Amino acid sequence: MTVELRGLRRTFGHTVALDGLDLTVRQGELMALLGPSGCGKTTALRCVAGFEFPDSGAVLVDGKDITRVPANRRDAGMVFQSYSLFPNLNARDNVAFGLRVRKVAAAKRHARAAELLELVGLPAHAERYPHELSGGQQQRVALARALALEPRVLLLDEPLSALDAKVRVTLREEIRRLQLDLGITTIFVTHDQEEALSVADHVAVLRDGRLEQCGSPAEVYDRPATPFVAEFVGTMNHVPGRLSGNEVTVLGQRLPVDGALPASSDVDVLIRPETVLVTPDPEGKATIVASSFRGASARLRVRLGELEVLSDVPGHDAVRLAPGTQVALSLVQRPVLVSERTAATTLPAEMEDPAGVN
Repeated sequence: MTVELRGLRRTFGHTVALDGLDLTVRQGELMALLGPSGCGKTTALRCVAGFEFPDSGAVLVDGKDITRVPANRRDAGMVFQSYSLFPNLNARDNVAFGLRVRKVAAAKRHARAAELLELVGLPAHAERYPHELSGGQQQRVALARALALEPRVLLLDEPLSALDAKVRVTLREEIRRLQLDLGITTIFVTHDQEEALSVADHVAVLRDGRLEQCGSPAEVYDRPATPFVAEFVGTMNHVPGRLSGNEVTVLGQRLPVDGALPASSDVDVLIRPETVLVTPDPEGKATIVASSFRGASARLRVRLGELEVLSDVPGHDAVRLAPGTQVALSLVQRPVLVSERTAATTLPAEMEDPAGVN
């Protein structure tokens, strides 16, 4: 099933939830809708499910316009953030509920429920009621229930946000495994960037009801289309630089600029922490002020003049890069995004003045 959103607009009073959203989800892929609260991602999902009707635009499934088709006539299964299990039904009967509504014979629906509980790793929990299950187990039951009717598209509305970190990681991997095994077209709504990048084939970043960028996780992270995407997906340093043509001078280096060029030559350069290289140097102009060990990596906070920069380094390097160490900073030679300068940060003169830089 291919799902297309064409020019979707949805307003609630004076609030514009969707503002001409265009997006295509290809057959069998998992598309993550990512963005801050109020960006329109859940409204878009509800328009696909049939729980919301757009003011204008269209929802197409395999080329067929289903914009005004009621939710119960759409071949879609939805998993909600709140699980929405029936408290008076055990896990097996919760999974089989949709089949019962469709008047499937008891033996057949119980067999299907048992099959799905096996699929989500809960074969021994069929007789348990929701209050007897953990949050992660309840979400697995909700997922099995959504799959019971063999929908052609699966819709997930922040299904992991209520779970603790370890369970969230385990369950998102399980959802991805199931999605790949079943080959089901899936739309996954989340505000968690790590979640989106780890499970999706493509990530659609939304802002104010519009699509900022859609691409593979690597494309969205490594080549953000706009400063908003760069800021929202991952961590970014803002380092003062000076624009000259299609290059920018920053920290004494010239780097090519990717994306739009501001009118002003004084800009902020957006730089990922992992592209900031830190080298111990008694004559260095920067000082490490904090170090946060993260196992395989460590995050350093480095002060240079009035500026503080984050740098991610291998964890085994953290010992020789302790707070108080004088260091030299350099950058990986790669294209960068720039934006209008937002703060009057002062750097050592040779770091900001492009004169004489090779």
